[in-house]
Amino acid sequence: MNKNFAISLLFLFGSAALSAQVKLLPIFSDNMVLQQQTQAPVWGETKPNKTVEVTTSWNKKKYTVQADAQGKWKTKVETPVAGGPYTMTISDGKPVKLNNVMIGEVWVCSGQSNMEMQVEGWGKVNNYEQEKQEANNYPNIRFLLVKNAISPKPIDKIEAAENGWQVCSSKSVANFSAAGYFFGRDLNKYRNVPIGLIDTSWGGTIIETWTSHEALATMPSMQKRLKALEGQPATQEGRKKKYEADVEAWKVNIEKIDKGCVNGEAIWAAPNFDDNAWKTMKIPGWMQENGLPGFNGLVWFRKTIDIPAGWAGKELTLNVGTIDDNDFTYFNGVEVGHTEGWMAGRSYKIPKSLVKGGKAVIAVRVLDTGGNGGINGNPESISLRLSDSESIQMAGDWKYKVSLDLREIDPMPVDMSWNPNYPTLLFNAMLNPLIPYAIKGAIWYQGESNAGEAYQYRELMPLMITDWRNRWGYDFPFYMVQLASFTAQQKEPVESTWAELREAQTRTLHLANTGMAVAIDIGEEADIHPKNKQEVGRRLALAARAQTYGEKIPYSGPMYRNYKIEGNKIRINFSHVNGGLKTKNGEKPKGFTIAGLDHKFHWADAVIEGNSIVVSSPEVPFPVAVRYAWADYPVCNMYNGADLPMSPFRTDDWKGITNVDKQ
Repeated sequence: MNKNFAISLLFLFGSAALSAQVKLLPIFSDNMVLQQQTQAPVWGETKPNKTVEVTTSWNKKKYTVQADAQGKWKTKVETPVAGGPYTMTISDGKPVKLNNVMIGEVWVCSGQSNMEMQVEGWGKVNNYEQEKQEANNYPNIRFLLVKNAISPKPIDKIEAAENGWQVCSSKSVANFSAAGYFFGRDLNKYRNVPIGLIDTSWGGTIIETWTSHEALATMPSMQKRLKALEGQPATQEGRKKKYEADVEAWKVNIEKIDKGCVNGEAIWAAPNFDDNAWKTMKIPGWMQENGLPGFNGLVWFRKTIDIPAGWAGKELTLNVGTIDDNDFTYFNGVEVGHTEGWMAGRSYKIPKSLVKGGKAVIAVRVLDTGGNGGINGNPESISLRLSDSESIQMAGDWKYKVSLDLREIDPMPVDMSWNPNYPTLLFNAMLNPLIPYAIKGAIWYQGESNAGEAYQYRELMPLMITDWRNRWGYDFPFYMVQLASFTAQQKEPVESTWAELREAQTRTLHLANTGMAVAIDIGEEADIHPKNKQEVGRRLALAARAQTYGEKIPYSGPMYRNYKIEGNKIRINFSHVNGGLKTKNGEKPKGFTIAGLDHKFHWADAVIEGNSIVVSSPEVPFPVAVRYAWADYPVCNMYNGADLPMSPFRTDDWKGITNVDKQ
């Protein structure tokens, strides 16, 4: 290459780098969908005070706007009725042309893993191979898949798969939200318009993380958690260092107030400590299911065993199953192991110098920071072992005593460098940057991660919806999926956190312009991610087609309306009985329980009479309450004439198991 030519190239590329060009978020890209018949916001960045022109091919209009002192600009473009493809050109002297732009209906798809679950990917819905191939038939459906990100403060940047909108195809649908896709596919079929789907979801997340700081600040129970966001570094590395320092300080505080420790000495681990007044618990097992419902905190466990004389002076292995979350483990008052991390297996060496024949005490100090916790695993995994053939099995009754309830202290710090489960983090990073992109509405599938706080969800769900609507500036439609059934079927009437969460979701329907797809009949006992997302999407689309687009179609299964006590029976009346009440395959009605003044529920006989159901039981001569499908995984079979399932309900308002103070 000759010298003059090289200099010319350097000059050319240097000039290009110095020339202005607008910067756009991935929501403004080739293949995008703009909401029809609206003033659609368009925004971006350029050099400070630079003039930007936006030209739209559908109406040949040019919109001119000047960037502010930071280089940010925003305008609105008028969109026509659905159609396309079109182009949109954005220029500050150096044009960016967006091709294959469609005008249609735009929906946000959000929530946790059942919204995130892909057509193929890790989810693999029913008939996913066929569904992938048929996706090639819907090129007017477009996907924007927002990449996972967290932030302690609102940001205005996002990253997206393929850096923008993708045309629906067998390739692009594979890793896109299955519930979102099947919802959009039905809208595309029945409305005959292009559909834009924005998937911003993250598995295992709580609703609080999808809600803004300003909205959550109106809830007294959120004040401590929001305060912890103050002073969080902007960088991931900075947040990690702060978390590690905060955890160490928190642990020091726990040590100081742990009743089992005095001046740093583990007095509850001492072999001569008198634990006769302590209660007993079957180990292994969740402590919340064995005497400590709803508890999180610090619990000490003790087990006295006999060491054979022949083991004296020999190294032993102490196996303590899998513990949720953290433990300190002691042998005759001496700490022999400590592990951080939920459900990690515990196996500790007992030095031969500590091993003597006769009585020995194993003590385990367990810290459970949330959800279920305790000493778990297979019974065989809890043992004291000399060799493969010589061991002492320790499953069974252990003594236990609560030392500290976490509600009494500041919550454990959360690692905000990667953990999304903290208030506002995903709103800030995965929703705020999308606002105010013009949308028609939103669909939502979430709640599993909040099942333990179902009563609080009664406030959180409508709060989040209102928060989103306020920020977009209009009361767009919002449709949710009620939790499907999950875990082993219950054989007796029970209390249920999942039932209470479903009730909280149903109560949200009091908020205007909302709807719900009931999924109680399509869950799976052993899989929290049901494979039949086609039906989930179809039921969501029914709600939208009827409530948003005005189609005269049934869109909901029977919903509890009211009840009347008639002697030793209770009559339940319903709305949405389109075509009448019926059962699956003509069976007798299942899933009803009935209670009297003692609040004890019994399986009930139920008879369909027109648009009502009459419920009774010979064990309840004076009934006062009825419940239907009230379990994590209920046996239930009621539908209306449109083959849509009845929503779980209860007629009583008795205090539930999640009705506890949340700090």
